[in-house]
Amino acid sequence: MVILPKGKASAAHGRFLSTITELSMVRKEKNILVVDDSESIRGLLGSILHGEGYQNINFAGSAEEAFKLLGLDSSDHKYLDVDIILLDIVMPGMSGIEALRKIKSIDFFADVPVVMVTKVSEMKVLEEAFSAGAMDYIVKPAAETEFLSRVRSFLKLKHEMDERKAREKELLEVTDQLTRANNTLKRLSYIDGLTGVGNRRYFDELFGKEWGRARRESCHMGLILLDVDFFKVFNDQYGHQTGDECLKKVARKISSQLKRPVDFVARYGGEEFAVVLPQTDQAGVLFVAEAIRKGIAAIDFRDEHAEKIKGITVSMGAGSIVPGKGQSGDDFLQAVDSALYQAKKNGRDRVEIMTGFASPENAE
Repeated sequence: MVILPKGKASAAHGRFLSTITELSMVRKEKNILVVDDSESIRGLLGSILHGEGYQNINFAGSAEEAFKLLGLDSSDHKYLDVDIILLDIVMPGMSGIEALRKIKSIDFFADVPVVMVTKVSEMKVLEEAFSAGAMDYIVKPAAETEFLSRVRSFLKLKHEMDERKAREKELLEVTDQLTRANNTLKRLSYIDGLTGVGNRRYFDELFGKEWGRARRESCHMGLILLDVDFFKVFNDQYGHQTGDECLKKVARKISSQLKRPVDFVARYGGEEFAVVLPQTDQAGVLFVAEAIRKGIAAIDFRDEHAEKIKGITVSMGAGSIVPGKGQSGDDFLQAVDSALYQAKKNGRDRVEIMTGFASPENAE
C-alpha cells in the first residue's frame, strides 16, 4: 500500500472526484440507440446501461423504426445526435447489415460507432458487417462487464472524435478569419488613402500582370499618364485642404470615364495618375484620354466659402502597344511618360501620343 503525503493525497483525491464527476456527466449526456427485434434483449441491455448511469437511451425493434428515430426518413434532415448504436444483425425485414449500410451512407453518421449485437459468430457474416462500417461486435447473451467495457471504449472514442472535429472547426474558423483579415489588409495596402483609388503599389502589380497577359495573348495594352497642371500654384493659392479635394475630384472623374471592369486607375505620384486600359488600341486610348481631359476641365471647384475658384487642367501622355519580344513594361512606361512631358512642353491641357516605341505590327 502506498501512502501519499497529506498535500498530494488531497490533490489526488480532488482529481479523482473531478474525474468521477466528469464521467458521470458524460454518461448522462451520451445518446445511445439500441436496435433489436427481441424485447427481452432490449430490456436487458437497457437495464445494464441504466444501471451504469446512462440515461439517454433510445430503443427500436426494427431497422425501419431505427431509421425513423435517427431521422433518416425526414425531409428536413434533422438527424438524431447519437453517440453509439447497438445494432442486431438478424432482424425480420431489413437485416442489421443492410440497415448499417443505409445509416453509414449519411455523412452525419460517418463517425458514429456501430457495434453489432448478434448470436451469429460466423466470420463471413462479421466480415460483411465490418465492411459495411461496423466497429465491433458483441455475442448474445452479452456479459455485463465486457458489454459495458466495449460501450465505454467506443463512447470515449466518439467523444475524442467530436472534440477533434470541434477543434478542427474552430481552427478553420480562425484560419478563415485570419484570411479575411489579411485580404482586407492587402486591399487597404493597395488603396491610396486620400483619393480612394489604387496606389503606386497597386499600379505596379496590376501593370505587370496586364503586360504579361498582353504579351502572352499578343493583344494591345493601353496606358495613360496624366499630371494636374500647375498643381503647386493651385495648392499654394487655395490651401492644402482645397488641393486635397481637387485630387479627390480628379480621381473620381477619371474613374467615372472607365466603363469596363478590367480598366483601372491609380495614383502614380503626388498629383500624377495612371490609367491602364487592357486590350485597347491607340484610337481607343486616345478616345478615353480626351474624355478624361474634358471631364476634368469641367469640374466645378469651390472653396470653403462656396465661392467658385479657378478650375484645373491636366496634361496627358498616352499610348498603346502589342508587347513584342525584347520589349519591357518599363520601356513602355518611359515612352508614355515622355509623351506626358511633351504635352506639358507643348502648352498643357492636351494629350500627346507616345512616339519611338513601335509595336511589332508597325516595326520595320
